[in-house]
Amino acid sequence: MKKIAIITALLVASTYSFGQDVNKLIDQDDVTRIIKTLSADDMQGRATFTPGIEKAAQFIEGEYKKAGLKPLAGNTGYRQNFTMIRSTPVKTTAFINGKAIVPDSVFTIGSAAFTWASDKDVQVVNVTADKNFRQEYVEAQKSGKKTLMIIDPKFQSLFKRAHDAYSTRGSVSFKGKTASPMALVLGKFDNITSFDISYENKSEELPLFNVAGIIPGKTKPNEFVVFSGHYDHLGILKAMEGDSIANGADDDASGTTAVISLAKYYKKLNNNARTLIFVAFTAEEIGEYGSQYFATQVDPDKVVAMFNIEMIGKASKFGENSAFITGFDRSNFGTILQSNLKGTKFEFHPDPYPDQDLFYRSDNASLAEKGVPAHTISTDQIDIDKLYHTVKDEFSSLDVNNITSTIRAIALSSRSIVSGKDTPTRVPKLER
Repeated sequence: MKKIAIITALLVASTYSFGQDVNKLIDQDDVTRIIKTLSADDMQGRATFTPGIEKAAQFIEGEYKKAGLKPLAGNTGYRQNFTMIRSTPVKTTAFINGKAIVPDSVFTIGSAAFTWASDKDVQVVNVTADKNFRQEYVEAQKSGKKTLMIIDPKFQSLFKRAHDAYSTRGSVSFKGKTASPMALVLGKFDNITSFDISYENKSEELPLFNVAGIIPGKTKPNEFVVFSGHYDHLGILKAMEGDSIANGADDDASGTTAVISLAKYYKKLNNNARTLIFVAFTAEEIGEYGSQYFATQVDPDKVVAMFNIEMIGKASKFGENSAFITGFDRSNFGTILQSNLKGTKFEFHPDPYPDQDLFYRSDNASLAEKGVPAHTISTDQIDIDKLYHTVKDEFSSLDVNNITSTIRAIALSSRSIVSGKDTPTRVPKLER
């Protein structure tokens, strides 16, 4: 009994020591400075392809440089550059059963112009009121078929959000890889006997860039642990109470702040066995293209874990000192993290929103589908978050204590994976 008591005391003392280190090395004032900068009005909402995202990238590069991170192999700087084709709508006309559809009730997605006149190779998908709009949309995308989607008016708010986004920003695709075209029409039609859809567009090749830095591993340099978040957001939206800047403070300046803070933390410790990659992804909001590109540039078999951090700006539904992990049951990643937090107040929970399909809705998905134990850590109460994707997602809405405690918890919980002691089990590969 005396031996057990001594061992327990040593474990508690060890955890307390780590806690003291992490509290000192991850400073709340610095966390505040970083997230305030990323979510400031002068970043203009950090939309893809805008001066705002360029300014954000420069700030992140500066933080990496001050921390002493090295660029990824093959890169001269911290930018992981690539290009994409953006297709912007010029004109869309639609007729269903000979009746013209008003512009506000139709939008098209496609990398090339097209004309459909009741084409037999176009599948018609009716998203009735009893169906899941998001799920039907994703399934149509995955099908690889030309698709005409008829959307029930019940989904008007979701339709309008997508309509406004695609009508102004258009769609993007990797060069040489075109997505199947889609046309979405809001309305009810008893029986579709004919349709005529015409889409004209303008295409241009534009630059994008993730911002990534590494701390080489001391004893296991060919095994990688990735810490990530996306630094893009929505940019300028329709004004609400005189404000038109979607600052994206929680989504995802909070996650990007965590990545920068963790980079500084591990660089100060400088004892990582495995190579640590810290990456701020671009273009998450328009299709997770930054993480998709990153997944083609790293050998997934060498990535032992990915900590993707998305929206940690407020307390989770489980209360303070808690966060949830998407895909908790798909590997033992979460179990390892929670084990490393013994003796602390913080707890990780399984994703409480399974109907939202969050595991494949964030930047972890691109590596998870290749078998990497890549999970997203979040505290967002997404089912009741009224600030999500609005101009009200500002620094003033955040709980910096929650952000700091979550970053510290990630630092403590990741240490056995970073040290090479623990290796999470692989995630089943996604069959397409």
